[in-house]
Amino acid sequence: MMTFRESIRPSADLRNHYNEISRQCRENKEAVVITVNGRGDTVSIAYEEYRRMRARIELLEILAESEEDVKFDRVAPVQETFDDLRRLLTEENR
Repeated sequence: MMTFRESIRPSADLRNHYNEISRQCRENKEAVVITVNGRGDTVSIAYEEYRRMRARIELLEILAESEEDVKFDRVAPVQETFDDLRRLLTEENR
């Protein structure tokens, strides 16, 4: 499981020390919580970390849908599924 290290910085640091915060996110794989008036406002993370997080979330959503399909018996035998896919692919290639 991926865990983020976090640090907290005031919004003024984002304006005045952007390059430092950006490097901190990228090199340390650290999430930086930006505060406004002492309260969390936004979070900055490296773009690559953001992409990985989105991919994990999308996978978790697919798994949750799959679990629901199994729970409500919306399943088909694997052979039937592959036969359907072969049929669709054959029709598309005509």
